[in-house]
Amino acid sequence: MAGGRLVHDGHPVKLWIEPAELPNGRTVDLEVVRHPGAAAVVPFVDEDRVLLIHQHRHAAGGRIWEVPAGKLDGEPPAQAAARELEEEAGRRAGRLEDLGWIWTTPGFTDERIHLFAGFDLEPVPQRLDPDEILDVVEISFPEALEMVWRGEIADAKSALALLRAAHRLGRI
Repeated sequence: MAGGRLVHDGHPVKLWIEPAELPNGRTVDLEVVRHPGAAAVVPFVDEDRVLLIHQHRHAAGGRIWEVPAGKLDGEPPAQAAARELEEEAGRRAGRLEDLGWIWTTPGFTDERIHLFAGFDLEPVPQRLDPDEILDVVEISFPEALEMVWRGEIADAKSALALLRAAHRLGRI
């Protein structure tokens, strides 16, 4: 980064201290986490059932509900979403529908997550990373939406992906 200083070069994030000129003319040093981006997909078994991941997340202090997702490895977002669906859920989508993208936490990172809905699923071998401890759970789509409203799905990318999929399908 121009004028910035790399503080930590990790995988997958890099932490920079960067000078930033604010709209009021003041210049401050800000910590910025640079991230390659990610993709997430809501896998539809059929119009009324989806697959969710119940995954251990150390930073969250235990197991949380999510949709399959992961970082971009230099490929286009749709390809990453398809790869993550295969790796985590053991399913290949015959069709992916783009649901847009979101900032995760723009106060300190440039990470964007691209959201998709996956349809026409077929089973493939699951390929979990060594740190992935998860269960794949089939659940009714209405129940998944209720889990968002009750706060049981508190992962922002997953909640918003489910809500955008519901809107796209005329369910909300």
